[in-house]
Amino acid sequence: MHRREEEASVQASSVQGGSSSSTRPADAPAERAFPIRSHGAGVARSHAYDWVALLLLVAVDGLLNVIEPFHRFVGAGMMTDLRYPMKSNTVPLWAVPIVAVIGPVIIFTAVYIRKRNVYDLHHAVLGILFSVLITGVITDAIKDAVGRPRPNFFWRCFPDGKGVFDKVTTGAICHGDPSVIKEGHKSFPSGHTSWSFAGLGFLSWYLAGKIAVFDRRGHVAKLCVVLAPLLVAAMVAISRVDDYWHHWQDVFTGAILGMTIASVCYLQFFPAPSHKEGFWPHAHPGNISERRKNSESQVQGTREPLDAMETGRGGQ
Repeated sequence: MHRREEEASVQASSVQGGSSSSTRPADAPAERAFPIRSHGAGVARSHAYDWVALLLLVAVDGLLNVIEPFHRFVGAGMMTDLRYPMKSNTVPLWAVPIVAVIGPVIIFTAVYIRKRNVYDLHHAVLGILFSVLITGVITDAIKDAVGRPRPNFFWRCFPDGKGVFDKVTTGAICHGDPSVIKEGHKSFPSGHTSWSFAGLGFLSWYLAGKIAVFDRRGHVAKLCVVLAPLLVAAMVAISRVDDYWHHWQDVFTGAILGMTIASVCYLQFFPAPSHKEGFWPHAHPGNISERRKNSESQVQGTREPLDAMETGRGGQ
């Protein structure tokens, strides 16, 4: 259904803006404008189901944050590794969406202002939202199922420093704030880390496509631009260990999870940065037209040998 709507959009765009060049260099994408005013509503309508899916992901993630996580057994002997001090977050929770989503969207918007291409803006925003929300749902589902205690669990369980344990099982009998204890069972994997890599990892892919980092010309400066968002995500991950909110395994798994989802979501909406059409999204009219021409040429190339074979048979 999306394919038919996108092809219809290509035809409508051709009528509105006239014909464009049939061939263009890989590093010089068409400069034809597709502004929000004339094309935005149509692009959004063609992905209405995707926006509904985003809302469902928000609802699911909200539910996962409400339910009680699995309370893993914590014995007296385990408290030695869970007695790290309670520290405030170096990167507050509210800062993560700003760094991982709002920051990249500002960059997407800057590209739109320069290129006036709503296809690129829409798919970049939709892609990064899918990346962080899918990552958030998976992360929170695993947190609730695993229930791993944080490195500072002792002080969450016994804020007065007086440990109380069952005489038979030696299990901790917590008397701290229930909400603080609940949060103490959500160590694995790191949400700060997975979100950061989901958003900033998507941004790295996006920048790689826009500046043609894999053009085989050896520009290391381009590579530095692409790696910069990943460095920011890595610093967020390191802060979680430094603050004693997570074990190193938590942030390592969160980074792998976030980067994997970011890669899948980016490639769902955009070609690989090394591809000749890697500048614009799959749904861009220029890319759709080029794929259609390639398909028609392949069909024609197959038809000619078949016609020759039929002619040969007829001559016999």
